[in-house]
Formats: sequence, structure tokens, C-alpha cells
Amino acid sequence: MTPNRIIALVLAALAVIFIAENTGQVEIRLLVPVVTMPLYVALIAMFVIGGLCGALFLRGRRR
Repeated sequence: MTPNRIIALVLAALAVIFIAENTGQVEIRLLVPVVTMPLYVALIAMFVIGGLCGALFLRGRRR
């Protein structure tokens, strides 16, 4: 395993722990509507969106 992969796994594990610890309800404004949802749902969504953005960035960089 390369050092970069180890760092990525540690950061992913920390993100999962952070998400698991934050389960309270929050109000989130999505442009106009206000949505009430558990904080962990919003955190998971942002984690996935961030991962997709990173993957797209790396994919474009390899070409």
C-alpha cells in the first residue's frame, strides 16, 4: 500500500466516524425550501459529492 492510499483510508475512516457521531436533526436551506433532515444524511451526501468531484478532477488530469 502506498502512503497516499493509507492517508485516504484514514481520512475516509475519520469522515465515517464524524458522520456516525452527528445524528441530530438540522434545518438546511436548499436555495428556497428549508429541508429538515438528520445531519448524517447531509454529511453523507456531501461526502459522496466531494468524492465524485475528486474523481472527476483526477480523471480529467490523467488524460
